[in-house]
Amino acid sequence: MKPLSSSPPLALPPALGSLLERLPAYPGSVLLVSALNLGLARQLPADVCRLLLHRKLRIHVRDARLTFDFSWTGERFTACPRQQATDLAISASAHDFMRLAQRQEDPDTLFFSRRLAMEGDTELGLGVKNALDALELPALDLQQWTPLQLLARLGPRKRTAGVGPREHGAQRHD
Repeated sequence: MKPLSSSPPLALPPALGSLLERLPAYPGSVLLVSALNLGLARQLPADVCRLLLHRKLRIHVRDARLTFDFSWTGERFTACPRQQATDLAISASAHDFMRLAQRQEDPDTLFFSRRLAMEGDTELGLGVKNALDALELPALDLQQWTPLQLLARLGPRKRTAGVGPREHGAQRHD
């Protein structure tokens, strides 16, 4: 993990945050829990699953003014409509959340520099942090999500109606 840089943290422009704030929260929560279920749910230790069971969690992206509410059912994460009370709320900037996901930043360093905040159940917050630290998660590599990389992962597909790249040696009959 790389240490915090001395340069000021990046933040989304306030106008973009104002625009994003107007989006409905629930679809974003569905996207977040889909990602959590794909990349995280199967790796959670049993003690963490018990700790999370039916607890109301919130991720708040400060500069984007986006809030995602969700909970753990015992088998998977599920999106929740915006709720007033949560058991644990974690907030940071979009840039800091991205650096955490890429494993370029340490959560303790962000916490003590007041760039990452946890509010609510302290035991739950420490359990979540320690569980994420202990998991051997791949760092989020944005290069894996470029259009070319996504197409490459789809693998060879039957080309129909002339859609897609032509095979070498294929004859074109116009």
